[in-house]
Amino acid sequence: MSATLAQTGLPSRKLEAWKYTDLRPLAALAPAAAPEIADIAALAADLPSFPGPRLVFVNGRRAASLSVPAPAGVITDLATGGDFAPFAPAPLAALNARLAQDGAAIHVPEGLDAGTLALVHLTIAEDAAPVFVHPRHRIALAAGATLTLVEYAGGRGVYWQNPVIEIMLAPGATLRHVRIQAEDRESFHTATIFVDLLAGARYDAFTLGLGARLARSECHARLGGAGAIAHLAAVQLLRGAQHGDITTVVAHDAPGCASRQTVKSVVDGRAHAVFQGRIEVARAAQKTDGYQMSQALLLSPDAEIDCKPELEIFADDVKCSHGATIGALDPEQLFYLRARGIPEAAARAMLVRAFLIDAIEAVSEAGARALLERAIDDWWEGAR
Repeated sequence: MSATLAQTGLPSRKLEAWKYTDLRPLAALAPAAAPEIADIAALAADLPSFPGPRLVFVNGRRAASLSVPAPAGVITDLATGGDFAPFAPAPLAALNARLAQDGAAIHVPEGLDAGTLALVHLTIAEDAAPVFVHPRHRIALAAGATLTLVEYAGGRGVYWQNPVIEIMLAPGATLRHVRIQAEDRESFHTATIFVDLLAGARYDAFTLGLGARLARSECHARLGGAGAIAHLAAVQLLRGAQHGDITTVVAHDAPGCASRQTVKSVVDGRAHAVFQGRIEVARAAQKTDGYQMSQALLLSPDAEIDCKPELEIFADDVKCSHGATIGALDPEQLFYLRARGIPEAAARAMLVRAFLIDAIEAVSEAGARALLERAIDDWWEGAR
C-alpha cells in the first residue's frame, strides 16, 4: 500500500457498514502510479458506443482528444481545488479527497434542459503493476435545470477505481443519473456518491453493476428541501467469484419528501451480492414516504445474497416500508419454455430478462437504455 493508504487505512468488516464486504484483497496490492497512455486515440475502440457529448477520463486524467464538447450552456471544468466536505462519513471518500488528482466540474444554469452528457472512465493497467485511480467530480444543477448523466466505467488489467461524485440539486432541478460499471473482472471498483436535494428537486438514479472482482456502490442522498424526490434503482449481474455491494443511505430531513430504493441481483457461480439500504427520517420530516425493496435471483446453489434493510424514524406521520425476496428460476416456467422448443440457455435468458425488465424500463433515455441492453446481453453471452 501507499504511505497515504497505510495512514488512512481501509474500512474493515468490524465496521457495521462494511460487515459483508472484505477489502483485504485490495489492501494486499502494491499500487503504482497510473501510467500515461502514449496512444490515446487507440483507446477509442474501448469507448461505449454512445452518441453525443462526453467527458472521457483515462487513468484518472481527462482525455480531451476522446471527449466531445458538452451540451450548449453546460459549463464543464476540472474539479481542482476547493474544499470537499461531504455531509456523511465515508472512509473511501476521505481517502479520495487526499489522493484525487483530476475530475470534472459540471454546472447546468438555471432553467436549462441540458439533454444528455456521458462521463466515461477508462483505466488501463496492462503489463504493469496494479494502478490506483481516485477521480473526483462535482455536479451542480441550478434551480429548474435538467440533465441526464450517463456514467460508464471500464478498463483492462488489475486496478482500483475509487471515484467520488458530489451532486448539488437546487430547488426544482432534476438529474437522471445512469451508471454502468463494466470494469475488468480482475479489478476493484468502489464508488461513493453524495446527493444533496433542495425543495422540489428530483434525483433518479440507476446503477448496473456487472464488472470487477469486487465492487461497491455507496450512495448518500439527503432530501433537505420540502417535496424532494429520490429514486435509487440498481441491478447487479454477478458470476464466478465476483462480489457486488449496493449500499444506500437516504436521509429525509424535510417534510413531504419521497424516496424509492429498488435493487435486483442475479447471482451465479460462487458470487456474492449485498444490498444494504437505510432510510433515516428526521423529526421535522413529517409526511415522509419511503420505500425499499431487494429482489435476488440465485442461479447456482453456491451463490449468496445478503440483504440488510434499515429504518430509523423520528417523525410520527410517515409511510415507510421495506421488503426482500430471494428465489431461483421457476422450474415449471423453464419446462413450459423448453416444451415449446426453446433451448435451455435461451429459456433461462428469457426468464432472467423478465425478472429485470421493470428495473430496466425505468431508464427512459434512449441512448442509455441501449447501452444497458447491450451490456446485459454481453453479460449473459459470457455466462453461457
